[in-house]
Amino acid sequence: MTRPAEPAPAGTPSPEGAGSPLAAMFSLAGRTALVTGSRTGIGRAVAAGLAQAGADIVLHGHHDDLDEVEADIREVGRRSWRWIHDLSDTGRLPEAVASLLARHRIDILINNAGTIRRAPAVTHPYSDWQDVLKVNLDAVFLLTQAVAAPMLSRGAGKIVMIASMLSFQGGINVPGYTASKHAIAGLTRALACEWAPHNVQVNAIAPGYIATSNTEALRRDPTREPAIRSRIPATRWGTPEDLAGAAVFLSSSAAAYVNGHILAVDGGWLAR
Repeated sequence: MTRPAEPAPAGTPSPEGAGSPLAAMFSLAGRTALVTGSRTGIGRAVAAGLAQAGADIVLHGHHDDLDEVEADIREVGRRSWRWIHDLSDTGRLPEAVASLLARHRIDILINNAGTIRRAPAVTHPYSDWQDVLKVNLDAVFLLTQAVAAPMLSRGAGKIVMIASMLSFQGGINVPGYTASKHAIAGLTRALACEWAPHNVQVNAIAPGYIATSNTEALRRDPTREPAIRSRIPATRWGTPEDLAGAAVFLSSSAAAYVNGHILAVDGGWLAR
């Protein structure tokens, strides 16, 4: 059953064409989204995109340095709040999430925050493996579990994971990251199977090669950068803004019957 659109808060600007049924399906007016890792890159672009679609945003960061992305949200007339927590501190995460949920109803969760460590598998430090899995998988599970509980009680909610091309492929020198992103794909499907009957949709976006700080080392590599770019049918690296539309779609009523799907936004990379 498609969730009816909630009334927007007083003073909410009406997006152009909002009166049409199709536009209403993509509207996020009256909803609040939590976007992890929203200071820069994909997280910042997704937070701005959701705000442009009408959502208020809870911005998450490791440190309280969210002024620029907060300005993005307020520029389009939406409200924003800050949630500061180090996701590698999984021991304190349940308490931190409970405090957040006591203050805010979260209708949309975007699990974007992540980390990466690069080293050949044969010498890959176990500590790096643990650090990556703690942030990219353990924290995602704990946060999603906590945020989903009131969604399931209400019978409505949207959860979007950020997967990766390495949810499908092996990569080079990133065994922990690859393992975590394969696990995110599996977790997306597992949660979708359990929660779809309660009108909570769980899906994922798998970005292609996007120009962010995580890919800076690759983009500076004189051998790997042209090799990667030459395989992308779109002939360019993606930008964080390329992910915003997919996030809005999966967060909206337009995706009410989309469950357990991993949407590649990759310029055609997987098609080649």
